[in-house]
Amino acid sequence: MKLFRLILLFFFISFFNLSADTPYFIDFKYVLNESVAGKKAQKDLKVQLEKGLEQLKSKEKKIQEDEKKIISQKKLLEAPEYKKKVEELRSQVSKLQTERQKLLNSVAKKRAKAKNELLKNVNPIIEQYMKEKNIKMVIDKRSLLVANKELDITKDITSLLNGKLKSINY
Repeated sequence: MKLFRLILLFFFISFFNLSADTPYFIDFKYVLNESVAGKKAQKDLKVQLEKGLEQLKSKEKKIQEDEKKIISQKKLLEAPEYKKKVEELRSQVSKLQTERQKLLNSVAKKRAKAKNELLKNVNPIIEQYMKEKNIKMVIDKRSLLVANKELDITKDITSLLNGKLKSINY
């Protein structure tokens, strides 16, 4: 698959070089991570994840305390009552695992939505930049093998995005 992408990329570069147009490249990862809106979204999502994990950690400690309490009462309780308490504890553990998975999925969905929203805002900026600079093609840096750093428009696009977009809704 990588070989196919490389051959395809070489073909496009060769084709566009025949027409004397130079392809430029952009590092989308840098734009997403270093733009004002991207940094803000990452920070907010990180705080949200840490807060959720902290709440789950406190619930986990409570379950561990309950487990120790049940174990210490094992000889004092009758078998059916002990079994009932163990089942309740297992149920709590299962709920905790479900909550953890929901939290992780929620943050992952928000992260993907934020990325898509940011890319939606970047595309018109790139198109306008291409018109102004008379650029025919922009390639993602991940698809490149080697390129002249003068063809990198990442910082230009990032500064244009920072001027236009301060935060995103996700």
